[in-house]
Amino acid sequence: MTFTFEPIGTFRGGATYKYEAPRQGVYAGGTGRVELLPGMNFETALRELDGFGRIWLLFVFDRNEGAWRPTTRPPVHVPGIDRVGTLASRSPYRPNPIGLSCVRLVAVRGRTLEVDEADLLDGTPVLDIKPYVPAADAFPDAHAGWLSNVIETPWKVDTLPEFDEAAEFVLARGGPDIARTVRIQLSNSPFDGSRKRVKRTGESEGTLSMRMFRIDFAVDATAHSVTARRIRSGYSPDELAAADDPYSDKDLHRMFVGTKKEACFK
Repeated sequence: MTFTFEPIGTFRGGATYKYEAPRQGVYAGGTGRVELLPGMNFETALRELDGFGRIWLLFVFDRNEGAWRPTTRPPVHVPGIDRVGTLASRSPYRPNPIGLSCVRLVAVRGRTLEVDEADLLDGTPVLDIKPYVPAADAFPDAHAGWLSNVIETPWKVDTLPEFDEAAEFVLARGGPDIARTVRIQLSNSPFDGSRKRVKRTGESEGTLSMRMFRIDFAVDATAHSVTARRIRSGYSPDELAAADDPYSDKDLHRMFVGTKKEACFK
């Protein structure tokens, strides 16, 4: 038996790449909106939805290229467990690439839903919307399987003024939101190189790679905090001078390097 579904709308938000999306929206999700298609009378279908505090979004993992995996690595360290079954996880690499996310509903404006605490990528096709009903959807005492063995205390992520300045420079010129991604990536196991592109450069220092940008950070284990210190370009001077531009980002890096006073090369 085969089923065919058509998207009813599209999610729009600030996360373009997978590493920019949090594991769960409630942890570090961002704002966004669901734009429903015209000509389907969705304005009427949304009647009374604005009275709900949260909604379920059913969507398509459209960046997975049809791939699925029977097992997956947990996004956090679990003592004694290296991999779990995909159907025992929230992995996006599923037999059918269907996602489910509970987001906070901010407002309903015509065919547009403004939301917060979202973990969807920009351009994600949305299949359906359902209201979150606490009496039916919340079971806080339910056993959480292998997640019951996870004791996770998020790391506090701080930034230095020079980092903030550089992040704002990049974002204002159409580059990635480095500040948001750093908070997502470093708030959990900052030195875990198996789950993020990170390299330890000292006893309490490391570098996070985000596309062709490099973020230097320091860890204070006692305070359970991470400080993002500065942003560097991952291109060498020779690479920036070369005509090839496989990631279409060299103009941004040239502006970035030309503006910064300190050495920005790797």
